[in-house]
Amino acid sequence: MELRLAHLYPRHMNLYGDRGNIIALAYRCRARGISLVVEEVEVGEPFHAQRYDMVFIGGAQDREQRLVSADLQEKALSLRQGVEEGLVVLAVCGGYQLLGHYYRTAEGEELPGIGLLDIWTVHPGPGAPRLIGNAVVDWHGQTVVGFENHGGRTYLGPGVQPLGRVLRGFGNNGQDGTEGATYKNVFGTYLHGPLLPKNPHLADHLIHLALARRHGHLYLAPLDDALEVQAHHHALLRAYRPRILSFRNPVRQAWERLWKR
Repeated sequence: MELRLAHLYPRHMNLYGDRGNIIALAYRCRARGISLVVEEVEVGEPFHAQRYDMVFIGGAQDREQRLVSADLQEKALSLRQGVEEGLVVLAVCGGYQLLGHYYRTAEGEELPGIGLLDIWTVHPGPGAPRLIGNAVVDWHGQTVVGFENHGGRTYLGPGVQPLGRVLRGFGNNGQDGTEGATYKNVFGTYLHGPLLPKNPHLADHLIHLALARRHGHLYLAPLDDALEVQAHHHALLRAYRPRILSFRNPVRQAWERLWKR
């Protein structure tokens, strides 16, 4: 079997190792005998959603977002049509923001999004603190972990559902307890790190959705996720541990023994 993935703007939108999400997807497909063909689509290059089963767009700073914002408008119609037909999309941070209605920068400049997600993002201003740190999200009763670093505050309209509920960290805006947004098979999030290598259950969910769209519902054989689970637990430890604990503090050592079980 084969799946095709479009990686949008890999030269401009690849913050905090976001490309690792594609590496994780390719590995988990290959381990099950599935070929994941990845095509990079840059600014000015044609994009036809019907060619693909999955789309990924990563994060970037405001300067790079300005560069791709106008080009994304040219790809918007095809992307919207694909999404309505079940195309699987993962968008992280800056890419997540550009899938919304707009992103208003700290200087008040409004970068238009494509309205694929019913969200909008506003930066409170140059003096506002950034939302930074290790985050934990409750996603359908399972934890999703990652690292967030964003100045913009994202707000959800009625046309989307949050990806999950914030257990640790800030999430979309640091106020309403939500993180990310979903619509059909579109998943937007602020979680970097990258996201999928230490959240194999989420990676498999995306693969399953893409396979079901292309080939019908199929059983995904379980993989040996010992390293992935260890990485997930380590991220949980970093998010939950009290920051005042020293390296040799016995309480911290107890936390580490707990999460290694």
